Amino acid sequence: MQNIKALFREEKINKTIENLKNNGFDVVLVNNVEEAEKLTLQEIPRGSFISMGGSVTLNMTGLLQKFRSEEYSFFERFAQPTWEDTVKVMRESLLSDYLVTGTNAITEDGKLLQVDSGGNRVAGMAYGPKNVIVISGINKIVADTHEGLERLKYAGPLNSKRLNHKTPCNISGKCENCSTHMRMCNFISIISNGKRPFGNVKVILIKEELGY
Repeated sequence: MQNIKALFREEKINKTIENLKNNGFDVVLVNNVEEAEKLTLQEIPRGSFISMGGSVTLNMTGLLQKFRSEEYSFFERFAQPTWEDTVKVMRESLLSDYLVTGTNAITEDGKLLQVDSGGNRVAGMAYGPKNVIVISGINKIVADTHEGLERLKYAGPLNSKRLNHKTPCNISGKCENCSTHMRMCNFISIISNGKRPFGNVKVILIKEELGY
């Protein structure tokens, strides 16, 4: 029985990769977080200007620490003294060379879905930094856009709890479609094709369950 389940999973992964490529994404499948980190660092030249989306998956790598080193110019939005300073860095980071980020869902027909509170990630992925690298575990794969949108409702409350946003979903554990100023799901993007004016979006898919 386990072999049959593994076979179905492999078929699902392979179908997703094929459709992502058909939709203009550059895709690499790796076995673990360590391989994903190594590949990402190989892709980014030393001295590059780098921005990073908030992501539980990325927090499971050592990339943040690497980007903070003197080898790169990192747009540090995670340790600013005020929210105004954070917003300033996020706006400036749209002109970085590389955006390294996660995603909330990947459909089997080759689309990326993400939800954002402030909009900096969805803006960056669509028309921001010259290069976009998306790192994701296979648990983000869903059947279609409808299932992907439902997955966003699952991820929002978890991120609200993680970031301690004062939202109804932080308490209830489910989307309340709130109108609070700390709402997690103000912006939703569906990237149907990875071709951008500056170069294709690169997806590094990890054969592990990572993030939310």
